[in-house]
Amino acid sequence: MTYEHTDFATSTAPADVVRRQYLASAAGDLEALRATLAPDVEWKEMAGFPLAGTYRTPDGVTSHVMEQLGKEWDDWTAHDDTYVVEGENVVVLARYTATNKATGKPIDVRVAHHFVVRGGLIVRFEQFVDTALVRDAMRDSISVAQGA
Repeated sequence: MTYEHTDFATSTAPADVVRRQYLASAAGDLEALRATLAPDVEWKEMAGFPLAGTYRTPDGVTSHVMEQLGKEWDDWTAHDDTYVVEGENVVVLARYTATNKATGKPIDVRVAHHFVVRGGLIVRFEQFVDTALVRDAMRDSISVAQGA
């Protein structure tokens, strides 16, 4: 079997595409992040998560998810550590770390992400996270916003 070395920056291997998405997100490079997403991407944030919902298009994902996280959290980072790949499916075990801007409370929570990659682009994403831990870090900001 012959192994051909491919450049990570242009590799269409599903795990490489997903890894580039994490690196772009951590760097705050939304243009590079959008470059990993298919034009018709379907991005699902888990029910109970502050940004819960389904977002479509690369601009929709970055404006409704990444930019919003940046408004409410300092240093929001998804630390990817374990990849399980089967064909076009990539499951990543990771951690979110950040500090809520309104409350000053930090989070360090485990998360699992399921990506589907086709033709070198992420076509689907689904998040799995303990949403209570995230919301607890926001609790004071929620109470203040509601006048409680």
